Parts: sequence; structure tokens; C-alpha cells
Amino acid sequence: MIGRLKSAFRVPRSALPIPRSARYLLPWLLAVGLLVFVARAIPLAEAWAALQRLSWSALAALAVLNGLVLLALNGRWWIILRAQGQAIPFFSLLRYRLAAFGVTYFTPGPQFGGEPVQVVLVERRHGVPRATAVAAVALDKSLELLVNFLFLAVGVIVVLQQRLFGEMVGGETAVLPFLLLALPFFFLAATWAGWHPATRAARLLRRLPLWPRRARWQARADRLLAGLQESEAQATRFCQSSPAALAAALLVSLLSWLLIIAEYGLMLRFLGLELTAVQTIALLTAARIAFLLPLPGGLGTLEASQALTLSLLGLDPAIGFSASLLIRARDVGLAAFGLWLVANRPRLTVNR
Repeated sequence: MIGRLKSAFRVPRSALPIPRSARYLLPWLLAVGLLVFVARAIPLAEAWAALQRLSWSALAALAVLNGLVLLALNGRWWIILRAQGQAIPFFSLLRYRLAAFGVTYFTPGPQFGGEPVQVVLVERRHGVPRATAVAAVALDKSLELLVNFLFLAVGVIVVLQQRLFGEMVGGETAVLPFLLLALPFFFLAATWAGWHPATRAARLLRRLPLWPRRARWQARADRLLAGLQESEAQATRFCQSSPAALAAALLVSLLSWLLIIAEYGLMLRFLGLELTAVQTIALLTAARIAFLLPLPGGLGTLEASQALTLSLLGLDPAIGFSASLLIRARDVGLAAFGLWLVANRPRLTVNR
């Protein structure tokens, strides 16, 4: 009888409103739809004309600046691992970071997803203990988010003070960047103080009544909690015993942002757009916010942000679309190259 009731009330898979495959494809469909909408609203002939202004020397200059950005971003991770006693070759870490960027870039969401790749690669290829690898990646990501959200907060403040968009942007717009900025700041502060915020949060989740019902989940949760606690303990030791390395990693993060601003401003100039420093920061802020939205690689949102921001500034939105296409080509190339590097070097043995 019970079996008949279950079968009577079971919802067939074919009756589900959204199949699983469609749920995976939905972000991509939304992104492509938004991209097509923006492209139809932009005079594509003007956008193509802007791209044709780029000379080989201009592309080479942009490539050099982007290479310096990558070196600075990789340097932060390298400094942290080295301070933890893990002397991994700099350019090996650069390959792993590019691979992680490839996973992150093609994953729908706000620029996360490749961190496990970084952990696995340094653990399997260089024998780094998992707790150490997790601690290094967590510190690296926290510093990245701290500086990224600091730039967003500054960018929003500049837009508000200069009233670049008139009354369209209110003071409440600045609240979100500061809330986002508070997350990595308090995580780093709590880690330095030895409060182990992630472990505390995991313990609270561990007390939910769901876990005792599944003995398999309970054992797995215990192992994850023990590993997390060890990783946070190592992160605390790093912050307390290596403040100079932490400061150097933070300075490298700030340097990377100066290089990003320089690369972005130079790209717009090569495309024929002369902007003030304030306008450049506003446009770059819009681009970074677009990458935080839950679409893969900011597809569609980046193009819309650049075209809309330039329109609000009273400038040619076609150049914004050209800039977004140039950024898109650069990022897709780097992401694909990172995935190719790891796929064509499959050796996962210890290499010290």
C-alpha cells in the first residue's frame, strides 16, 4: 500500500518544469541573449572601426601590461606559499593560476570556482600538505577580494562625488561595495586574531539536525571540519609570524590594480577614447561590477556595462562595446591557455 501511494504521488522526471541540462544551460542562454540585445542596440560598424584603430604595437603594449598584471597577481600567491616554507617555482604557480582562472572564467557566478584547482595542483605536483595549500589559497583570495572591493568602493564614491551620472545613482549605492569590502577585511582580521571564522561557521552548520540522519555525511563532515580547522590554524600562524610577507602580498595586490587601471586606460586611448582619470575609474568600476553578476565570464553584462556607462557619460557607446570585445578576447584566450597548459601536462606526481 505504501509503495503504491509513493508511486501515485511521485512526480515523473518528464514533468519537472526545468530539466537538469536546461538548468546548466540557462545562465549561458541568458548571457547570450543579453549580448545579442546589446549588439543590436550598438552601431557595430563604429565598434569595428574602433577595433581597426589598434596597431600591432598597441596590442603588444597591452600584452606587456597584462603580463605584468598576471605576474603581480601570481606574486601574491608565491609570497604566501614561500612564507609557509613551500618554495614552488614562480612560473609553475603561474601555470596553475591560469588553469584556475580558466575554471573560474567559464563557471557561472561571481569569479569563484578555480580555487580547488590551485589546491589540488600544488598538493599533487609539489607535495604541499592540503591544509597548507588551502590556507595559502584562502589568504590569497581574501587579499584579492579585499583590494577588489576596496577599488569598487572607491569607484562608487568617485561616481557619487563627481555626479557623473546625475541623480541616477543615489547614496545608497555605496552601501553594497562597503558591505562586500567588510567580508574579506573581517575574515583576515578574525584569522589574524585566531578566531577561526570559517571553522566556527562550519561548526554551527554541523549542529543542524540534518547531519545525524546521515551517518555517511556525518563522518565526511567531521573530516572536512578537521581539515578546515588545521588550514585556519596555519593561516593564523602565517598572519602572526609573517606580517612582512602579508604586507608584501597586500602591496603586490595594490600594484596589480595600478597596472590594471593603466592597462585599461591605455586600451581606451588606443581605441580613440580620451577620458579623464575619474571617467576611466567609473568605467572600470562598471566593468568589475559586471563580472560579479551570476553569468559565466560576465558575458553580456560586461558589454552592457561598458556601452551603458559611456552613454550616461555622453560618449560613444560603440567604443565601450569594442573595449568589452577586446577584454573578452584577452580573457578567453588566457582562460583557454591555462586549461590547455594543465591538460597537456597531466603528471600529478610530487615534484620538489
